[in-house]
Amino acid sequence: MFIRRSVAAAAVSLVAVTAAACGTQRGEQAQSAGPPPSFTPRPMCAEPVEAPSDPPSPPVPSVAGTRQEGNGDQAPHYAENHAYRMQASLTPDERARGQASAKLVREELEKVRKEGGAGEHGAFGEERIAAALSRLGCGEEHGVYIGPGFYSVHTGVVCVSGYVTKDELTSEVHGAYIEPQPGTGPCVKNRGGH
Repeated sequence: MFIRRSVAAAAVSLVAVTAAACGTQRGEQAQSAGPPPSFTPRPMCAEPVEAPSDPPSPPVPSVAGTRQEGNGDQAPHYAENHAYRMQASLTPDERARGQASAKLVREELEKVRKEGGAGEHGAFGEERIAAALSRLGCGEEHGVYIGPGFYSVHTGVVCVSGYVTKDELTSEVHGAYIEPQPGTGPCVKNRGGH
């Protein structure tokens, strides 16, 4: 009988201690306000001094709200096989911020063009393009990629990509690619497959 009482008392004590500790955390974990993020966001660069006040109007919604049967002339599983080319979608606010960042990027790259000195095929040296982007705070940690006449950078919000040669200067604001070209950063379209 004494053993039964001891075992019962130990069980009650164990349940009480366990229940009292439920939901508590130790040390630095207790300081956390929520779950840790599933990814580390990129630092910001090419930020406009003022946030844009009027975001661009959203695209016109599709009129045909019905789902199409079959896949038309496309091969089976076409969409799944080409998912690696998909880009992250942008909110109107992100697109407006991206347009403001793209304007800053174009202004810096226009300075490079005005200085002249284009090389083969009208392209400027990678170091000159990198220097222009670094003046905006954009570096390797922003996924900067520079190829012959091409540049791309992730501003921390959107991708700004385009061409800079002696004859043209373009920029496009878009979301990061789901599976970008390996070795190039998040803003370069994958030319291969997955």
